[in-house]
Amino acid sequence: MTDESAAGSNGEGDLAGQTVVVIGASAGMGLETARQVRARGGQLVMVGRNPERLRKAAEELRPVSTAAFDATDPDRLQRFFEELPGTVDHVMVTAGQPSYMPLEGMDLAAVRRDVGERMAMTLGVALCSRDKVRAGGTLIFIGGTGGRRPGVGMSVMGALTASLPALTANLALELAPIRVNLIAAGFVDTPLSAALLGDKLDARREELRTTLPIRRVVGPADIAALAVHLMCNDAITGATYDIDGGQQLL
Repeated sequence: MTDESAAGSNGEGDLAGQTVVVIGASAGMGLETARQVRARGGQLVMVGRNPERLRKAAEELRPVSTAAFDATDPDRLQRFFEELPGTVDHVMVTAGQPSYMPLEGMDLAAVRRDVGERMAMTLGVALCSRDKVRAGGTLIFIGGTGGRRPGVGMSVMGALTASLPALTANLALELAPIRVNLIAAGFVDTPLSAALLGDKLDARREELRTTLPIRRVVGPADIAALAVHLMCNDAITGATYDIDGGQQLL
């Protein structure tokens, strides 16, 4: 086997002996990714904003360590990475939520906060982790596909949706040989989706089951499986991977 084929052969390899930091690990996509990392033999450092939820998740998954803080706090984020006792293999960030703001009645202070915090958190993780992630390891961020379609209330989301792939590609060059990739998700059936939709959740699920080409709703396990693949396949960097069950095609 040549060196090139050997390098590419680990696309479905396991995570035994590797340590994965999951920021946003206490629920939804982050928690499911943490579960799949453990199932593949990896070790975890779990970060979450809610201490009680994080404690329950840690009881299930037995991480190396946990840290409860808001990842949009730049000083706390920097201290977290500085205090890691050694190098890690991968960092996944699922923290954050969508920003739907119609122009009518838009709060510019909220816009500045939401856009600024999201971009600063992404750049902050890249900056603070660059001396902690091993060469060939991965940073994985979560974006979305919904903001690609213009609509009322989608100005802020559209701007963020467009900017994250460009940011990912640039970071992949600046941080090389650390790899940087973006998962762009459509609707994912998570507790956050349930909180945003309220009593409209069941109707949304049924709509997606009947209209999506895959004829089912995308769940956290789908996102987690893609994240683990990106960790294992060392030929992928600077890429944006859409995972929405064909939602954009409708």
